[in-house]
Amino acid sequence: MAAGIDRRTALGGLLVLSACGGRSEEPPPAPVGPPSYSYLTPLRLAVGRIEVVPAADPAATRVMPPAPLIPAQVVTIMAQDRLSAAGGPGSARFRTQVATLTRENAGSGGVFSGASERLTCVMRCRLEVVTDEGSPAGFAEAEVRRTAVRPAGSQAERARAAEEIVRLSGNDLNVEFEYQVRRNLRSLLRGPAPEPDAPAAVSTDPAAPPTPVLEPAPI
Repeated sequence: MAAGIDRRTALGGLLVLSACGGRSEEPPPAPVGPPSYSYLTPLRLAVGRIEVVPAADPAATRVMPPAPLIPAQVVTIMAQDRLSAAGGPGSARFRTQVATLTRENAGSGGVFSGASERLTCVMRCRLEVVTDEGSPAGFAEAEVRRTAVRPAGSQAERARAAEEIVRLSGNDLNVEFEYQVRRNLRSLLRGPAPEPDAPAAVSTDPAAPPTPVLEPAPI
């Protein structure tokens, strides 16, 4: 009988050590720096110019820190990397409509679990094409939403979780945006450029840089 108790005690001790060891492990490091989509084939539109502008409403770029990656910046990078002006009449304007990262309490935790929070990232954009006379010639819209529940641990852990969901949302938006452009603006798309190194006529509005609204981190 004593031997059975000893074995159960030893087994319990091993389980406790294993659980403690699992909690002490650090999450793997997140990729460094903003994402890039320049390795993908550009979407070449038959226009003379493409303008990339940020969201007009500051509430549309609401960000709750910690946030190593700002959603509005990721949307802008995607547009600049993916869109290219192939030449032709008219122009196009890419606008960020929504690019937010919000947090809310998902659980206060207990004896065997820590507190958690729900992260939500929303990205929405619109590409409009107009003629030289200013008449609408077509448009494409794309929107994605990602939600994830992660431990509300250290600031480093929360920052890694935020970077992960923003990066994944950017990837989702890139896929959805290309699908919508090819679906709605097919007649304006052109084949690969004859000279891959030729610069693309994509510009960012210097008068209105992205201004994300940072909120105090929840306690």
